[in-house]
This record gives sequence, C-alpha cells and structure tokens, in this order.
Amino acid sequence: MKVKPTERDEVMTDGGNAMFEDAEATDVGPAQQFKEVLYEGVVAPAKIAWSDWRTKTGIVILGSFVVIALLVMSHRNGIDILNTLIGPVSPWELAEPTSSYGCSGGKGGECAVGYPNSRQPFTYWDTPLGTDGSGRDLLSAVIWSTPRMLKMIVAGGVFSIAMATIVGTVAGYKGGTTNTVLMTLTDIGMSIPGLPLVIVLIAVIDPQSPYVIGTLIVINVWAGLARTIQSQVLSVREQSYVEASRTMGVSTPRIIQKDILPNLMPYIMVNFVYAARRVIYDSVALFFLGFLTFETIANWGLMMQWARANGNALTVPEARYQILVPMVPIVVLSFGLILLSQGTDRLFNPRVRTRHEGETVEEEGEDEEIQPAMM
Repeated sequence: MKVKPTERDEVMTDGGNAMFEDAEATDVGPAQQFKEVLYEGVVAPAKIAWSDWRTKTGIVILGSFVVIALLVMSHRNGIDILNTLIGPVSPWELAEPTSSYGCSGGKGGECAVGYPNSRQPFTYWDTPLGTDGSGRDLLSAVIWSTPRMLKMIVAGGVFSIAMATIVGTVAGYKGGTTNTVLMTLTDIGMSIPGLPLVIVLIAVIDPQSPYVIGTLIVINVWAGLARTIQSQVLSVREQSYVEASRTMGVSTPRIIQKDILPNLMPYIMVNFVYAARRVIYDSVALFFLGFLTFETIANWGLMMQWARANGNALTVPEARYQILVPMVPIVVLSFGLILLSQGTDRLFNPRVRTRHEGETVEEEGEDEEIQPAMM
C-alpha cells in the first residue's frame, strides 16, 4: 500500500536542513554555565546523598564531631561558646580535664572503695559521666580529645588515599617501565609488616603532632589500595571513550582527570573511610598499649590506658566505667564512617545514581556493593 507523504515529511526530506532551520539558537552565558555546573556538581549530588538515610545519618554523626572539635578549639582560644550556651541550664561546663574532682562533702559513698577521687557516672551532675582515679572529668576528657582525633583521621585518610590514587593511576595508565617500577615499590610496601614498622617509627621519631601520628599509622596502608586502583585503570584505559580522547590528542592529565578518576571515585571514597577507621583503631591501640605517651589527655586510647594502668579498670568492677566511657565515641564515630561509606556508593556509582534519578530502569540486584581494598 502506498502512503501519501504528509506536508511535514515533505519538509523534512527536503535536503534535511529545515530541521536545523527551525531550531532556535540559544546562547549560554557565564551565569547559566555557572548554574549548570553548580547544579551538576553540588545540588544534584547533595539531593541524592540526603535522600539516603545512611548518608544522612553518617553526615549528622560526623558533623556533630566536627562541631564539638570546633567548640573545643574556640574554647582553647578564649572564645567560650559552649559554656555560655549551656551555663544557665547545666551544672556541667567544659574545661581542660585536670585532677580537680573528688567525693568529699558527705557524698563519698558514690566513689569506689580505694578510689576516693573516682566519681561514679550519674551521681554528680557537674561530672555526669564520672571521673577517673585522679579526679579528671571524663566528659570533658572525651570532648577535649576530639580535635586531635579528627586531625589524625584526616591526615591518615588523605595521605593513604592520595598516595594510592597517584601511584595506582599513573602506573596503570602509563604502563611499561613506569608501571613496573611503581608496582615494585608497591609490592615492597605490602610485604613490610605494618604494625611493627609503625611501632619502630614511633619509637624513633616520638611524634607529638596528630598529623604526623596519623600519617605514620598508614605509612604502608596505601600499597594495597594502589594495587586495586592500578588493576581498575588497566581496564578503564581500554574503553572506547578513553581511546577517543587519546585519538583527539587530549593530554594525559586531562584524560586521567575526566575519564579515569570518575570511574574510581567509589573505590576511593570507600577506602578513604576504611583508612580513617584504621587510624582510629590503631591510634587507640597504640595509646592503650603505651607505645604513644602524653602527659595530658590527647586521645581516647590514652584515657583507656590510664583507666587500665591507674584505675585497674579491667579488674575492679566499680572502675570499669572509666574504660567504657571513651569506647562510646570510638564506636559512634566508626559507625558514622561506615554509614557514610555505604551511602556514598549511591552518590558515586554511575549506575546506582542513574537509577535513582529515574533515567533508566535496571533489574534489582545488578549492582554489587563496593568492597574496600586489601590493606
């Protein structure tokens, strides 16, 4: 059956230029470009992240620790914001934890036998979490240690991820001699036992800065992640769009930035979180075992070490709260990091992100959860 062409078909088949003639030319100015970049880079990722309860909870937890750290730092600089806010309603106030409390004044019954300065939790509201064997306020000690903990976490996480990303990406993309040399260094780093190396370096250097301590703890952790990233880059660099960029003469740094790294972001973010958790656990363990020593409270692990050494918290039941109180922020902070890492998979995984935005429909269960690299 012969079909009579319509008027529109006649127009469209007339050399094909009418379609472009009908299109309206749109000039995109700097303001519109800025709005598009802002939406794609900030607004859309923020909406996706905030729509996941895990990301939301992780951000709230980590944000709370950051706020506490800022309040402590402002207090040390003479700007007493926290005590000004809670002063009218709370007998407790933030102060540098020193030996200033006891169980005198007719209320000595709340102290453990043989520990006249160790107030039990929830007995005196000016020290709501109690005091240690020397009379130091445990709540103030936990809060006072927060800034140094966060500095160690940031330093260790950034150093580990930066080293792994640079070494793994360059080795995988360049190949040849560069890949051989960098992967040999990576294998050497992986073959050295991590904990003995860290203990020796700490004994030699005796670091006091939280940034140095955080970096030393992950001194060879980056090697395992670098191996994983290198294997990922070997696969990505053979993709058609990377070949197209090379054919067009795009520079290597530009290809790595635009075509390689976006595919690695889920691995990088997840392993950043695991590196941060390792800094928390290892620093607490090193302080608890006595390899890192300070005269003032500088870490939750140091509080646990003092509770064990000076308060016999492991053997005296009435003193166990001294070792349990600093464990609470360790667990809460680690839980927040885990939730944030799981939520960021939705943010950086292109398939999950596309499904969330409703652009495509994929079968459930197709996406695999990203696992951290072997460290």
